[in-house]
Amino acid sequence: MIIAELEQILISPVMGKNKLRRWEELKSMQRVFQPDVTYHSADCYLKGTWSNSVFLNKQPIILEAGCGKGEYSVEMAKKFPHKNFIGMDIKGARIWRGAKTINEQNITNAAFLRLRIELIEKFFAPDEADEIWLTFPDPQPQKSRENRRLTSPAMLHRFKSILKSKGLLHLKTDSLQLMEYSTEMLQQQTGKMLFHTFDLDASGFNDERLFIQTTYEKIFRSEGKKIGYLCFQFEK
Repeated sequence: MIIAELEQILISPVMGKNKLRRWEELKSMQRVFQPDVTYHSADCYLKGTWSNSVFLNKQPIILEAGCGKGEYSVEMAKKFPHKNFIGMDIKGARIWRGAKTINEQNITNAAFLRLRIELIEKFFAPDEADEIWLTFPDPQPQKSRENRRLTSPAMLHRFKSILKSKGLLHLKTDSLQLMEYSTEMLQQQTGKMLFHTFDLDASGFNDERLFIQTTYEKIFRSEGKKIGYLCFQFEK
């Protein structure tokens, strides 16, 4: 116990310094945005201008909500240069990895945005996004935290508001509970389920976007967990 406590004391300052260093690096990186926006503040200056002011083109915009290290956004940006990708997460030390990659490799069709996902309507105008990806979000299994799930009715309303008509929502998860919950919530929405499976590997569904694996997915697969996937098309 004494050794473990000592290790924690020694490790914590190092981890703290790494976070501080990454936060500072983010400030100097291109296509990394960290606006100070709260529930009570005005909308972000980027709202409605991503195509013109950030990407300088009219290509489709795909969002990854709760992107973590941004692995999915980075890999999709590489595979699909004629689309624009924005990874979003509140943890600056996480998005640092993806942001560093797009800057070092000059991947100009990708960007990162630090925000609380529940404030997403302050950053994107109605009909500004074409697709939203949820890649292994926290399932928030406790009933008391249901409203924090990224497929809660409140979040689905926010996503729908910024998606274009017939915009797509994708979910990949190892959580059976989250798949069942999300399916139920989406059935209450106007639109249609384009694809749905509780076992992606056994489904035979062939889409190269689904071959991308995050660090979390690799861990879940190594543990023998099945990967669920759904794609829902909203209608307005």
